[in-house]
Amino acid sequence: MKKKAFAATLVALLTANVRADTVGLYLGSQIWQSEANGVLGEKNTLINFDLKKEKPSYYFVAVEHPFPLLPNVRISSTTFETTGKTNLTQAFSFGGGKFPAEDVIEVPDGEFIIDTKLDTKLNASFNVSYVDYTLYYELFDNGLFSFDLGLTGRDFDGTVTVTGTTDVVATTDVKDHPGHTPDHIGSEITGTTSDKGKIQINEIEPMLNIATNISFPLTGLSLYAQGDYSLKNEHSLFEYQVGLNYDLIDSRMMDFNITLGYRFAKMEFEYLDDLYMNIEVKGAFVGVIAHF
Repeated sequence: MKKKAFAATLVALLTANVRADTVGLYLGSQIWQSEANGVLGEKNTLINFDLKKEKPSYYFVAVEHPFPLLPNVRISSTTFETTGKTNLTQAFSFGGGKFPAEDVIEVPDGEFIIDTKLDTKLNASFNVSYVDYTLYYELFDNGLFSFDLGLTGRDFDGTVTVTGTTDVVATTDVKDHPGHTPDHIGSEITGTTSDKGKIQINEIEPMLNIATNISFPLTGLSLYAQGDYSLKNEHSLFEYQVGLNYDLIDSRMMDFNITLGYRFAKMEFEYLDDLYMNIEVKGAFVGVIAHF
């Protein structure tokens, strides 16, 4: 639904503003080679799932105009999907699913000792996207240096799913007869159970937006930085990117730029739709920007 809304907004911006000589339309996208690390779970138990490296998708549209009292508008979309797994060492619950992890030693029976162990393997699927709606003002711009300040509403939408499989492993050993080795001594799986938990995220977070750009004369190169920082104390949420921008095409009809840089995002929530997590996503990116 949000992707349709994003597309509808993009079409509206194109049809309403592309003909205006004093209005600048920006379209851009990135390939982000990222790695994620951190923990997620519920309030009392957070688990490290050893999340895989992935390539989140990112694209944006922005409109800048010469009217000083009206803010400029930028809408960007980021989709991040990754998976991870771990062997459970403590009891864990998530999104309605319960996953046991404990050892049970049975009372010795005659000459045998039976040790029963629960072996639980967890898999996590992290599928979260967010759309940033940013209103910002260009506070300073002299052609070589610019500084923007604004507000962002980050609209989260996604699902975090945890599935687990528990094997009941019984190990039989001999009591007080080290030289006696019956055929049935050893370990075997005597039963398997599974469970699944899911938490859906649907939240809008207010954030402060800051951006700056420094141009190097006669080179076609510029250095830029952009960041968003949460305005709510109960969450530690921020994201920044810094990189180089090169003017590949610079004409009266359009500009086409290539960008290369580094991007970092931190999502630490103590309570977000029953989800607790502290995850960092970082890595290099390459992108393109077209300016009409």
